[in-house]
Order: sequence, then C-alpha cells, then structure tokens
Amino acid sequence: MSRDARWKQLLDLLVERGRLDVEEAAVELEVSAATIRRDLDQLAEQQMLVRTRGGAVVHGVSYELPLRYKTARHATEKQRIAKAVAALIAPGEAVGLTGGTTTTEVARALAVRGDLGSGTPALTIVTNALNIANELAVRPQFKIVLTGGVARPQSYELVGPLADGVLGQVTMDVAVLGVVAFDLAHGAAAHDEAEAATNRLLCQRAERVIVAADSSKLGRRAFARICAAETVDTLVTDSSAGPDTVRRFEEAGIRVVAV
Repeated sequence: MSRDARWKQLLDLLVERGRLDVEEAAVELEVSAATIRRDLDQLAEQQMLVRTRGGAVVHGVSYELPLRYKTARHATEKQRIAKAVAALIAPGEAVGLTGGTTTTEVARALAVRGDLGSGTPALTIVTNALNIANELAVRPQFKIVLTGGVARPQSYELVGPLADGVLGQVTMDVAVLGVVAFDLAHGAAAHDEAEAATNRLLCQRAERVIVAADSSKLGRRAFARICAAETVDTLVTDSSAGPDTVRRFEEAGIRVVAV
C-alpha cells in the first residue's frame, strides 16, 4: 500500500471515529505500528490531526477532510449518483457546479456523454471549483465560466465577494450542489460559512436546484446552511437511502432519484 493510500485510510478512520489507536490502525491497514506512528507524525506536521500518546485525534471540533483525501469515500455510489445527475441535464443548458467529490464526478459524467460531444456550446458550466474548471477546460464543446474569489485549500472552491460578483451577473438553468449534510429541517449545509454563502448565491441564480449526495449525508446537519430544503427540486442519492428517509423528502415536495 502506498503512503497516500495509507493516509487516506487513516484520515477516513479518524473522521469516522474521532480517535485512532496506533496498534489498532496497524492491524486494520496491515502494516507495522512503526509505519503508522510515522504516518501520524507526518500528518500532524501538516496539521491534519493531533497526535496523542498512542495514537491521534481529529484536529478541531468541526473537522473537514481536504478534498484530495476524500476521493475514495463512497466512490462507487458517487459515480452512480453523478451519472444520474448528468442524465437530468439537457444539451445547451447553463449548469452551475459547486465543489466537492460528488460534483467532480458529475463533471466527469457530463464530459463523457455522447450527445454533448458538440454544440455551440453543448453546455455552459459555471463553477467556483478550480479542479472542475481544470478538468472541463480541455472540452471545447463546453463553455467554462469560472468565478473569481479566494481559494479554499480544503475544497478547491473560490469564495468571497469576487466570486459573488460574477455569480450576481449570470443566470443558470440548473445548480448542482455538493453538500456535507442535507436535512429537511436544517436544509443543505457545508462546513464553511464562506463556501456556503457562495453556493447559496449559485442556487439563487438557477431555475432549479439538484442536491447530489450519497446516503451518508442525509438526515445530518452541518455548521453553515447553504439553502432551505424547500429550495431543492431534486435529490439524487444512492440506493442505501432508507425508504422512510426517501418518503420524508418526497412528502416535502422534493423529487428523489435513488440509484
């Protein structure tokens, strides 16, 4: 196992449990305790965690795992969700994409859709995510509009007044939201208030809003609200979403696509 793969697994375990023990982590990852200690020391130097005697704890109360370490989490579900979201977008539409692992997969699913191989443009993509713009910029059939703003290293998203200035000048057919939590009472949410504010404006500038979220995000709340649940037209999630959860969203007037 490579160092990067170990780090991803260690950080995933840490986020899920809040605390890691060196010996237990060594058994789960099938490496030596010395390797785990060295990995935890290096992650602590990057302020990704806090070292303790015999292990590590999460860095802070509200912990946000940087995007580059989240790509392997629920990967299969996210790819299915992304394909379903891409199928809801019509040729020629203007599409807003927030940052995140699921929306990144949506961008990739759009890039390989056969009926979007040509057009003037085939799609207009408005995004505040640097990584999404970078991936799609090589697709000549897509018109890419990247907001300005200050980059958040955790999510590669541009936020702040410069981003808001661009979004205030455009309108979109659909906004696709990546979220860390989606709950009927508390709405769609993110960890960071600046990111939530920019994503909220993107929603306001769109005719319809799609939340793309795996089932682990449903029924949860996070620090900064992006928008109220009633703002959302469609929720695309995976088939692990419980029938009661799906029913509650549908009863609230939200179309649910579970794949």
